Amino acid sequence: MGERWPPACWLAVAIAMVVFLQAAAVLGRGEESDDGALLDPRELEKFVDELPDMPRLRGYAVTDGGALIAGNLTIGMYDTTWKFHRDLPATRVFAYGTSKETATVPGPTIEAMRGVPTHVTWANHLHAPHPFLPWDDSLTTAAPPGGGVPTVVHLHGGVQHSSSDGHSLAWFTSGLAATGPLFSLSPPPYTYPNRQPPGNLWYHDHAMGLTRVNILAGLMGAYRVASPAEEASLNLPAGDALDRNLVLFDRDFRADGALYMNRTGNNPGVHPHWQPEYFGAVLVVNGKAWPYLRVRRRRYRFRILNASNARFFRLRLSAAGAGLRFAHVASDSVYLPRPVSTRAFLLAPSEIADVVVDFAETAAGSALLTDDAPAPYPGDPGERVETVPVMKFLIEDEDAEPDTSSVPAALMPHYPRPDAREAAATRRVTMYEYTRNGTDEPTHLYLNARSYMDPVTETPREGTSEVWDVINLTDDNHPLHLHLALFAVLGQRSLRRVDEFRDCMKRRDDADACGMEQHLAGGRRHVVPRQERGWKNVFKMRPSAVTRILVRFKPLSPDDGESRFPFDVTTGPGYVYHCHILDHEDNEMMRPMKIVR
Repeated sequence: MGERWPPACWLAVAIAMVVFLQAAAVLGRGEESDDGALLDPRELEKFVDELPDMPRLRGYAVTDGGALIAGNLTIGMYDTTWKFHRDLPATRVFAYGTSKETATVPGPTIEAMRGVPTHVTWANHLHAPHPFLPWDDSLTTAAPPGGGVPTVVHLHGGVQHSSSDGHSLAWFTSGLAATGPLFSLSPPPYTYPNRQPPGNLWYHDHAMGLTRVNILAGLMGAYRVASPAEEASLNLPAGDALDRNLVLFDRDFRADGALYMNRTGNNPGVHPHWQPEYFGAVLVVNGKAWPYLRVRRRRYRFRILNASNARFFRLRLSAAGAGLRFAHVASDSVYLPRPVSTRAFLLAPSEIADVVVDFAETAAGSALLTDDAPAPYPGDPGERVETVPVMKFLIEDEDAEPDTSSVPAALMPHYPRPDAREAAATRRVTMYEYTRNGTDEPTHLYLNARSYMDPVTETPREGTSEVWDVINLTDDNHPLHLHLALFAVLGQRSLRRVDEFRDCMKRRDDADACGMEQHLAGGRRHVVPRQERGWKNVFKMRPSAVTRILVRFKPLSPDDGESRFPFDVTTGPGYVYHCHILDHEDNEMMRPMKIVR
């Protein structure tokens, strides 16, 4: 199949016309002018702001008798300001919180309990006429004719009905003045059953064509699912001071503190504002640029989320020139069967690494978390990559109580082991990048040569597993994310004579006809990192390679005793899968997925 431009509508011609006419009604521009000077990040002194611990919201309630029952939360989205650095003026942001005064970037951490539902009413209080960062109406974009800021919340890693999943076309503006074509009044409140293994999730905006803009403005936050009965025996570091979420992202600023996002596209004749990837020179953790954290010589648990638009992080922790070890206990939303020790690891956008660090391993007074991943990743061969600081740990000798925590030899070994023999079907998903106007700059990115609005082609059956061969024909590493489903990586191998294979695929979109197996024969096998061999919801699709994954369309935990989800997975607007480089997701690298029975 050759390049398809423009795409056909997969829902109905009427819905597509609504979306595009809405987009055409408002100019794709932000409110900030280009007049202000760009901040030189060297002007900001590092390690002067203490790492914040974001507000924590309990996603369950406790009866007088001590029983746990469903919790009800109302979380708003507010147009407010946030201090990213001691010496930087307050910055305009969009932020989550229970009030405008308490809204933070990132938003509050929601603490849920396994098996106990959490109901959240997501309230849009953004009264601005449109997003304040540059957005592009040449993309398929949520843009109501009367103005407003469209938002919709996706709980990333959550196992929930599609009406509560944050479908990109289920967006809404302040006061529900305008809604997307797949919006339903039933979502408020959204229902998160939390009937999934304990682990780390995060919530973020998912509005069509605006995800990169709204998250860049601040709409993201952490979400935990805990299971005291399962976790008690692990004896990992626990408590607010010892078990911390670290939300990493990058930003650029103007000298007046305003967020900066280039408003001129790389190919403005096609997309006036859209750029392939956003990278900022200021690294932020929990809303502070290059913060510090005081720790003692003992074990700490860090749940590290990469919430960047496009930046990969390759993280190391060094003290007095020696590297400290990370003990990985979970990857994304699922515990590993057993811990994995590393000195450095790569974290793609939207990936979560759950690690334990023992600061008793060093006699130094401080340790530095650094990043040395190229941007964009993987970069050019031979390219010199600078090592840059992320945050500092100040290690204090005083220790009022002994460290009784540990990292056990086994974590959650009872989860099912990935077995390709259980697959009911094999699918192929091909990642394409297209250019127009005779330039090398990408103008749109497709999965299986189809846009997001083309008809559904992935219709897996509930209760089954499938093997997906993900064929990456681009030069980028794309972190693939599936909603609802977990998957395990079975292998990854580079293609030989990739230009020849790519040319054939762009003409025919048929891997067999283009001889995929012959192009894989003799190709380099890539080792999947040990800490990423469990069940995940994001994995890095290496460029010019085929990654084989086993996708599970049924509950993971064996004590559920069911091959079906605890809700009707076949109804509602359905689910999606996409690249989690937000700039790619917003420009068609996302496809619908409908589960059937």
